[in-house]
Amino acid sequence: MALVKYNNNSLSAITAVAGLANGAMTLIKSQTASSSSTVDFVDGTSDVVLDSTYPIYVFKFINVHPANDQVDFQVNFRDGGSSYDATKTTTMFKAYANEGDSDTHLGYDTNRDLAQATGVQPLVFSVGNGNDESASGELWLYNPSSTTFVKHFMARTNFLYFQNYSIDTFVSGYCNVTAAIDGVQFSMSSGNIDAGTFKLYGIKDS
Repeated sequence: MALVKYNNNSLSAITAVAGLANGAMTLIKSQTASSSSTVDFVDGTSDVVLDSTYPIYVFKFINVHPANDQVDFQVNFRDGGSSYDATKTTTMFKAYANEGDSDTHLGYDTNRDLAQATGVQPLVFSVGNGNDESASGELWLYNPSSTTFVKHFMARTNFLYFQNYSIDTFVSGYCNVTAAIDGVQFSMSSGNIDAGTFKLYGIKDS
């Protein structure tokens, strides 16, 4: 069975591994949080690239552990200037199950979407700060340098809820601005990011 490769120009069948693109996903920057109030990725700062070099950027966050208990892990975007306050419209849904398999759910989370708001967007909620509790996932940001179109993003994260639930969250939306998005900031709703690894990648030929 042939694999299918997508790019801006065509869909093409690939019949051998050698036909796959090499190095399509490029690591740009890796940061390790340690009692950090925020983790920021700003174009042109500390070797960060967040411009027209790549049409798609991917942020991966691994074992993000909060200092405080029952806090939200969240993101915001900068559209010029120094403030992370890009206007956003977003949606979230979640699936969960507890460790005893006695409580499960799949549904839209009406409390954590935004409608033309400038505040932070939660990626997870009420994550615990126990020694074994953390959140991991990724966020995709599309064509952030565009000054014509809104900037779409989507994220998927799994985390250990403070009451011993595995919760899988799906967040998507757009920054409703024509200015370029030149910075992305991760934070907790209260307290520091105690630990965690954050990686930024650019995707070529996409």
